[in-house]
Amino acid sequence: MTPITITSCQVPNAEPFVQAVAAWLERQLGREARCVNGVPWQERERWLYAGEVDVGWICGLPYAWQADSARPSLELLAAPVRRGARYGGRPVYFSDVAVRRDSLFRRFADLRGASWAYNEQCSHSGYNVTRYQLARLGEYGRYFGRVVEAGSHQNALQMILRGEIDASAIDSTVLETELGLRPSLAGQIRVIDSFGPSPAPPWVISRRVPAGLRREIRLLLAGMHRDSAGQAILSAAQVARFAIVHDADYDPIRRMDALAQLARLK
Repeated sequence: MTPITITSCQVPNAEPFVQAVAAWLERQLGREARCVNGVPWQERERWLYAGEVDVGWICGLPYAWQADSARPSLELLAAPVRRGARYGGRPVYFSDVAVRRDSLFRRFADLRGASWAYNEQCSHSGYNVTRYQLARLGEYGRYFGRVVEAGSHQNALQMILRGEIDASAIDSTVLETELGLRPSLAGQIRVIDSFGPSPAPPWVISRRVPAGLRREIRLLLAGMHRDSAGQAILSAAQVARFAIVHDADYDPIRRMDALAQLARLK
């Protein structure tokens, strides 16, 4: 029986969750599930688009771009519903504007002329949603002072802590995971604003995977919280459950992307 290959294009602190979900799916399917890692996420994403990897966890913005392309190769499976009142039991997340605890900045409006880091340009949570926010405010020209690409949310967070930049928009789920891993972080940073909610990054599957198996994996993820072992995996990652999502659920990202084109960071 051909193994199922699974990868993540999320930040490194999401890898343990993906590996645990893959092991759970392997037991449920009775089929080997291999995690693809050890290479840059950009390479994993290319393999996913090409059908060389079966299942992936990707950002909602590249999903929307790929779904709207002439030859879409991916199909939605489900998206995580995060624990916590702010998520309202929905598959959404936020982009939290973080600064150092001792910073004088108190709100996003204070950041005019400040130094800013974004994770990378294909990201909704760290790049496009910031441009969307600027466009909503009618800020179409240069708003920040120095702007740098950090490469990831975790790198941007470290740059804030080292005093290399003033602020960054951090995926709320990444920030919560980091706070869980390093509780002392709560005394080092502050969140002064939040953008969102935005549709949560989805788990997707290659259309090359047989339709019956695609459906089986989708239903397994949607019911994972009803299995005791599955629930333990979800709880450890601060996830309540997986929700089945549809293409129209990512229309808010498409609308934000359209408006974001009016603004620039650099």
